[in-house]
Amino acid sequence: MRPTIALALLALSLAACGDAAPDAANRDVPVARPAAQSAAETGSMPAPMAPEAIADGDDLVVGPASVWQGDLSPCRTAATAIDACLLSTMQAGDASPEALAATTRLIALGDPGHVSGWRSVDGVGYAQITYPFRANTNEGVWLVDADGHAVDVDEAVLPAGASRMRDALKPFLDAHPDAMPFAPAKAAGSEALADGGLRLRFEVPMRNCHACADLGTLVLGYDFDADRQYTGRTLVAVRAAD
Repeated sequence: MRPTIALALLALSLAACGDAAPDAANRDVPVARPAAQSAAETGSMPAPMAPEAIADGDDLVVGPASVWQGDLSPCRTAATAIDACLLSTMQAGDASPEALAATTRLIALGDPGHVSGWRSVDGVGYAQITYPFRANTNEGVWLVDADGHAVDVDEAVLPAGASRMRDALKPFLDAHPDAMPFAPAKAAGSEALADGGLRLRFEVPMRNCHACADLGTLVLGYDFDADRQYTGRTLVAVRAAD
């Protein structure tokens, strides 16, 4: 049995044996998840999850076969835990091993969902992620390099230790110390880099809370080399709201 299938079945059996999970539809989380909530209360910047932890780098491969589309409405009222219902519904709906692996990873990250679409942007995969049980922000994007390794554009937007990025943001953060990045990031075009590389730009709103007005916008570049290997994220600009 493939490791990804075994992991999915193990997650299903464990979830089914436990008590029902809290209603995931009540989730309404910013890009920087629970740590960012407390950080906002103290006025400091959060330390989000490292990018390599989002899709866990080497062992999860994402591609067109990771896509699954089906009806999850029974899971909104099911007596079983949402995680178990999601996996069992996908299995019953002929989900591929790759689709189950991606969903198992999302469950492990505490945010159940599935890959719902796929397209390619100049050699970089663009995996649409659906989070069907959130109250808001039900869509996300994983950028996938040539090896099938994914980067979530809604996670670790301001990585801990990225001093140059934070230095560039300092004037904005001095004016808005409680501002945080909030999902979803929006695609904002692309540009060619030297030696055949590619930068995909995304814009991320900065707010004090989910329902608050935008205080500004981060413009981030996700860079890939000529072989479409991911090389890192760059702060392109920060724009204050008008």
